[in-house]
Amino acid sequence: MEYHEAADFLFDLRRFRPKPGTESTARLLAHLETPHDGVAFVQIAGSNGKGSTARMVERSLREAGLSVGLYTSPHLEDLRERIQVDGRKISRSAVCDYVEAARDYLTARGADGESPTFFETMTGMAIWHFGREDVDVAILEVGIGGKYDATSVVDPIASAVTSVTLEHTGILGETEAEIARDKAHVAPADAPLVTGVSGDALEAIRDVAGDVITVGSDGADSDVTVAYGGRANHTEAAVCIDHDDRHLETRIPLLGTHQAENAGIAATLARQVTDVSDADLARGLRNAHWPGRFEVLDTDPLVIVDGAHNPGACEQLAETLSTYDYDRLTLVFGAMHDKDHREMAATLPTPDSVITTEPTLDRAESRDVLAEVFADAGVEDVRTNATVQDALSSALGDADDGDCVLVTGSLFAVAEARSRWTSAGVPKRIRNLEDAREALSGADVPEPGVRRLQGDAVHRVVKTSLEYGQATTVKQELLRLGGECALSGSQRDDEAVEAVLMGTVAQFERLVETLESGFDSESSSGPESRSRSDGRSDIARELRETLELDGRESTGSGRSDDSVDSTDPATTESNEDATVQYPWHDHTAVMGILNVTPDSFHDGGEYDALEDAVDQAEAMTEAGVDVIDIGGESTRPGADPVPIDEEVDRVVPVVERITDLDSDVHVSIDTRKAAVAEAALEAGADIINDVSGLEDPEMRFVVAEYDAGLVVMHSIDTPVVPDREIEYDDVVEDVIDQLSERILLAEKAGVDRDRIVVDPGIGFGKSARESFEILGRIDEFHALGCPVLFGHSHKSMFDHVGRDAGDRLEATVAASAIAADRGADIVRIHDVPENVAAVRTALAARNPDRFEW
Repeated sequence: MEYHEAADFLFDLRRFRPKPGTESTARLLAHLETPHDGVAFVQIAGSNGKGSTARMVERSLREAGLSVGLYTSPHLEDLRERIQVDGRKISRSAVCDYVEAARDYLTARGADGESPTFFETMTGMAIWHFGREDVDVAILEVGIGGKYDATSVVDPIASAVTSVTLEHTGILGETEAEIARDKAHVAPADAPLVTGVSGDALEAIRDVAGDVITVGSDGADSDVTVAYGGRANHTEAAVCIDHDDRHLETRIPLLGTHQAENAGIAATLARQVTDVSDADLARGLRNAHWPGRFEVLDTDPLVIVDGAHNPGACEQLAETLSTYDYDRLTLVFGAMHDKDHREMAATLPTPDSVITTEPTLDRAESRDVLAEVFADAGVEDVRTNATVQDALSSALGDADDGDCVLVTGSLFAVAEARSRWTSAGVPKRIRNLEDAREALSGADVPEPGVRRLQGDAVHRVVKTSLEYGQATTVKQELLRLGGECALSGSQRDDEAVEAVLMGTVAQFERLVETLESGFDSESSSGPESRSRSDGRSDIARELRETLELDGRESTGSGRSDDSVDSTDPATTESNEDATVQYPWHDHTAVMGILNVTPDSFHDGGEYDALEDAVDQAEAMTEAGVDVIDIGGESTRPGADPVPIDEEVDRVVPVVERITDLDSDVHVSIDTRKAAVAEAALEAGADIINDVSGLEDPEMRFVVAEYDAGLVVMHSIDTPVVPDREIEYDDVVEDVIDQLSERILLAEKAGVDRDRIVVDPGIGFGKSARESFEILGRIDEFHALGCPVLFGHSHKSMFDHVGRDAGDRLEATVAASAIAADRGADIVRIHDVPENVAAVRTALAARNPDRFEW
């Protein structure tokens, strides 16, 4: 079964109306042979805040060392977001396995008129996956209510009701007390229910649950007292949590007084599950990033997205936004038709202008209806736009640096707006028919389409994800220009469609020009076609960046006048506009490893004496190194953590001595601790190389404060956990997907993207075969819009070609040459002279006239 077939099968279950009760889900799990036996569950209900709370519990328990599953809804961009284990989405192959295991049963039940619904089937898949992955605990976000929700098929060890407002009154009850009573049925049998509810709703919860722990800002009336300290910076808030004799102070990346209460609920639940330390709890809460929930994406102008979808959430949004200073407020608003739009408009802050729009769902309310709502509310400047992306582009185009652009009304609207920052077209290297076949199959193009189009996947190939309407528009335009476009088998109005675009550089240039014009003069006519660009400007911008089309001239013959691969940074002139000139702006740079540790896997103990380290740095400089990367803590399998003070004492003297040398070599510090990074930057380091991928929540702010360079690595475990197998559908595209959020995390803290380097993380949660796959496709990581580092020196990946530890120099050198040839911006190695020669040889072979040292 192909993934698009499995996804379509699941989405088709949306035709069945929700029904109360857990029997259907229980029968499904029984058919799957109760896969969840042995898994501990935490269930979180509530009108608002349950998703954020679930994320905070999950992240806190992971910090405590547990393997944790997380089930939430809805998803922003990908069905698989709903089901995660240790922060990783369920794989496509696992979705296929589940559907194959359940399809006959579901079909038979459908024939009897008793098919499980989409939500019930997704709940079954989450529980099935958590059992298969053998997680320690799984967090389930309740769908509707509590008593009859599909997630209530489990017996939780801990539960919460975050809040209660009037919602789904036709199902749950006409009053808040009635709704609270329904939600309270998630209460665990052997532990108190945790809740942020008060008043009559709280009494209703007590009637059902009995034992209750209350969380609130009123110390006299709450068992757990929370204090919201306001914004600590533009993207984090300070909170204090007091429970019995425990006092916790931390920051959370979720803003608003309501999120402080959610943090208190999450902390209480985590403590019920395991003996989590205050340090782990503080770090877990601070790392609980939850996309689309009052998320500050930029500051000049201030750009905020928030999935507030009902009046209560809009009221909380308005309260949080009031803590920011801005001049004009432009609201981009798209909502579902079953919401109280007038009450939402009344509770939101009064905007200076509103652009109403429609997410690409059948349930989306007409933009004209929403425009009338805001006009009736007294907003003078109300406009409409057909797509969220175009509405956002229009708002940003009109905004000055001191203004605010707010996107809200629905998580679906937020998801489409957020794609402006997260969407990445992946350039594909197509050398033969097999490469073409893999590129098409990887986008779930049906087999007939693969056979028909594999011969056309030539010159330039880009894989991207588009809204359904965008995908069909782009396909039509590219076909008209003589190119080809293949779409995934799953094509739905309300889900993203994967597209593989194929053509010459000239064809792509003309496609971009057509998209930027907003309409196709040959195939469209009339004011309606001109008024709706379907987000084409954003697609054009993405293609320009992916294929580096700016400044190129076509010969008009369908071939570029530059025969060198445009994705290779070694063929691009030095970036004169960059804030800082790093060596990789001009050529593939060599980063030399200088470990001042006694136990690193290759050179531990060789340079842990200061003079030895300085001598090695001088030798590296003479050999032509571009960057020296100093490490004071080993990340080899089984390595023990090094205390902060000890790591600082190891690296800072070396940094100070090296920066005193008369050299243009940049100095990097290899650390995953923000305190060590700050000490090294104070001592003169230029770059932070974080192999944990910003797991220390303070790291990104330290880098931003010092305007330092940042290497963000994709890491599953640091230090490496031996023999841990991670399931990837496509290791390159999965890593790109996960790195995109890490990059955005750094940007939101104020780190400029032109200072960020990405590292796929060879050896960190990748097999030898997957590491070679990354090497062969290293140029695809330029989809992220950042330079790419390849760190392979003497690693176990070379066991795959018969090279044991201690015998990997030649293989390392060969891989450096391949990486340079295929577009790596930096290679990180131990043996500088040999690898400098390899890189220079590879670059000279690409362009002998340009490179002469």
